[in-house]
Amino acid sequence: MADITRMHTGVRSSKIVIHGDTIYLTGQVGNPEEDITEQTRTCLRKIDELLAEAGSDKTRILQTTIWLADMADFAALNEVWNAWVPEGHAPARACGEAKLARPQLKVEFIVTAAR
Repeated sequence: MADITRMHTGVRSSKIVIHGDTIYLTGQVGNPEEDITEQTRTCLRKIDELLAEAGSDKTRILQTTIWLADMADFAALNEVWNAWVPEGHAPARACGEAKLARPQLKVEFIVTAAR
């Protein structure tokens, strides 16, 4: 049975959970004062940092679930996302609209990656 490693563990969640060679990241959000473009960039920067800490990178992402507070922001999200994802390494992805934890938040990313 593979060990489970939890990193940056708080009361509600761990920022990183590693089981075998699979990495699960907690949902990543931007700064509430940012617009959708900057919140997306902030999320992706956090994902890069957490994956590096877990021994991986964005070329190893298996699946990403993205929640937008408003689907009207879909095009702006995709503009940043498309520039960030390395060519030939696009993960399986889902994107939907949901009410996020705070009204100022515009986007949240949930990532699963291989080590």
